[in-house]
Amino acid sequence: MKKIFFVVSILVSSLLSKAQLQIGSTAPEISLPNNKDSIINLSSFAGKIVLIDFWASWCAPCREVNPYVERIYKKYKTKGFEVYAVSIDTKKEAWLKAIKKDKLTYTHVIENTGWYSKVAEQFYVDQLPTNFLIDQAGKIVAINIEGNALVEKIKYLLQ
Repeated sequence: MKKIFFVVSILVSSLLSKAQLQIGSTAPEISLPNNKDSIINLSSFAGKIVLIDFWASWCAPCREVNPYVERIYKKYKTKGFEVYAVSIDTKKEAWLKAIKKDKLTYTHVIENTGWYSKVAEQFYVDQLPTNFLIDQAGKIVAINIEGNALVEKIKYLLQ
């Protein structure tokens, strides 16, 4: 019985590791409501470089990174860079309050299901913050990129 369990465990972990999104994978479509309840599709940003940023209002590390992401967005938005922030909050009011308090101007969407988020599951998000940088063709070019590495990658992709 132990041998069967061991073999099944190896097979399952092998399948899961292959299923996870990797650099070079096409980012799955996301269609979620924004703060005005309009559905915003990730694909509406086709042809642009997009940082898909998974976060939540209650996540202290996310909130610490928000001002930096906002500065990058403001600097490169006219050159073809977008931020598509996916909240896994369960309370819309807390999410809206955090956006306002942090003075965030980029695109925000929410699923309102917390860790039961189908979108977070689709992207294999198991911690916050988590981000994916996608190129103009919708391919993932970086995962959990931050700081100077993020800025340099954006500059490179905008050339």
